[in-house]
Amino acid sequence: MSVIILIFLFIASLLGVIKSADIFVDSIVDIGGALRIPQIMLGVTVAAAGTSLPEFGSAMIAVLTGNPDLGVGVVIGSNIWNIAGIIGISTTPSCAVTTNQDEIKRDGLFGLLSIILLLIFMIMGMVGFLAGAVLLLLYAIYLRILIKKQRRYCLNHPQVEGEIKPKTVLYAITGFIGLIILCRVLVYSAVEIAEIASVPEMIIGLFALAIGTSLAELVVAVNSARKHMCSLSLGTVLGSNIFNILIGIGIPSLFVKIPVEPLSVILDAPVLIAVTLILMYFMWTDMELRRTEGASLLIIYILYASVRIYLT
Repeated sequence: MSVIILIFLFIASLLGVIKSADIFVDSIVDIGGALRIPQIMLGVTVAAAGTSLPEFGSAMIAVLTGNPDLGVGVVIGSNIWNIAGIIGISTTPSCAVTTNQDEIKRDGLFGLLSIILLLIFMIMGMVGFLAGAVLLLLYAIYLRILIKKQRRYCLNHPQVEGEIKPKTVLYAITGFIGLIILCRVLVYSAVEIAEIASVPEMIIGLFALAIGTSLAELVVAVNSARKHMCSLSLGTVLGSNIFNILIGIGIPSLFVKIPVEPLSVILDAPVLIAVTLILMYFMWTDMELRRTEGASLLIIYILYASVRIYLT
């Protein structure tokens, strides 16, 4: 298959994955509301998962189809890009990203803990069933904390009973099927392009797939900044990062042992820990991330990308 066709498949499937994730998440929210599932349960699961479905789907398909380096690269690369890239870019037009102490303490610390745990398992050489079980357990604890924290809010906002529309169910099924098929095409085209261009799969995962599957978050961030809507939720990005690691790596590792590239242990994971710590430090001072601080994160990402590509 020619490179032009593969590139076309990559771009088309990437856009399709993002759209399928949007359709699936919106439909699940509607169905959950009709079934009187507590809103907090939908919020803490669907909200975080919604922005991470493209990354999770790509990582899951990559691992289960024999390309584990690609899957790990998608998760770690996406998390680094979310913090250093998307959050950094969102501050550059003229506004500051705001947060509160609860988000920093809860989401920031859980995000930090999740990557530290993953790094420990990576140092051990293999991310397998035990690692998956521990990561999923940590995510369950994270959900429990969120539910307990916001239970009082839910009691003051009772749900309205509704009905499930057949069209909504059809959309949910279509979105899910589309996600599975298009993620498979996305991973296939990425692997084929990597082989033709002699580019390691990890690099494709760290940059092309990681940035591509986060395209929706990037567009929202840039548009919000351009319109001076500067209340971009830091918790959404950190929550997405937590989901990417604890679910995006946790679930696939229950089924297969994921080999670990040495450079990921000594560079990729430590960089993710570093940018998370830097972001928490910037935000903790006055609960805001200003233009100069966002620019610093972008510079860090550019330096990391340059070093990573050079060392590969």
